[in-house]
Amino acid sequence: MPKHHTVIFVRNEGSQLRKWRLTTAQILATALSLVIVGTASVLSLYLFFTARVDQAELTQLQQENESLRQTNESFEERLASLQERLSDSEDRTRQLAIVAGLGSPGTGNEGGVGGEVRLASSAAELAIADLESRSGSLMRALDGIETRLGENLRLVSSTPAITPVRGLISSGFGYRRDPITGQRAFHSGVDISALPGKPVKASAAGVVTRTERSGGLGRAVFVAHGYGIVTVYGHLSRVEVTPGQRIERGQIVGLVGNTGRATGYHLHYEVQVDGRSVNPFDYMLDSGRPAR
Repeated sequence: MPKHHTVIFVRNEGSQLRKWRLTTAQILATALSLVIVGTASVLSLYLFFTARVDQAELTQLQQENESLRQTNESFEERLASLQERLSDSEDRTRQLAIVAGLGSPGTGNEGGVGGEVRLASSAAELAIADLESRSGSLMRALDGIETRLGENLRLVSSTPAITPVRGLISSGFGYRRDPITGQRAFHSGVDISALPGKPVKASAAGVVTRTERSGGLGRAVFVAHGYGIVTVYGHLSRVEVTPGQRIERGQIVGLVGNTGRATGYHLHYEVQVDGRSVNPFDYMLDSGRPAR
């Protein structure tokens, strides 16, 4: 015979009693049901809150993924723009190199290419390394061009290019009849007749090497321009520069006179290249007379 258990509930201070007789099996079944219901409730609550947490994490991950996608697109656009600008700079550098007389040096391994860029991490690193290499080559090329252009600029500024004084060409370069002896003699420069005291200008930048006060050229100024070029200004009435002085093109070196071996007021202008007198007309680019 199964055992019974009596359960008594007392309400209102013992005024009401309720009794139940339960078998052991019933008690165990009830307890098991309560355990199952409790477990199910706890599991439901756990799954409910876990689902909410997972959804929040999923939303955050989606937002982070979208942010990363936008950042990657921005990086790719900037990288493509940088490649295009670098390619343009390389093209302009090649043109400058040609102008500077350096030919067409390579400024990188490959020219830049246009189009959409889609890069994995390793590909992005390779692309950046390529840009850095090309940028370094470009800088070296620009340094070489800057040096060459500086040399060219110095050469241009040091090359006689203007007429020292405006006037009438009274005697040209080469053999002529000497105005004093009447004999055939070589004239190493050109004579430019001008008003007395008219300013005489240096035809190029250079350094005054000496000033003569006597002799056939009378008061004269010698200017070394570098690259083996020397100009001479003779028969001056007054010298306005001193030996060792650095002068620029167009700077006054003296005044027109008739000192030395001269028959009238004029400037004797001479150009020497590597110690040999050459035709000054080849260096009087503003004279309006074609060079010979």
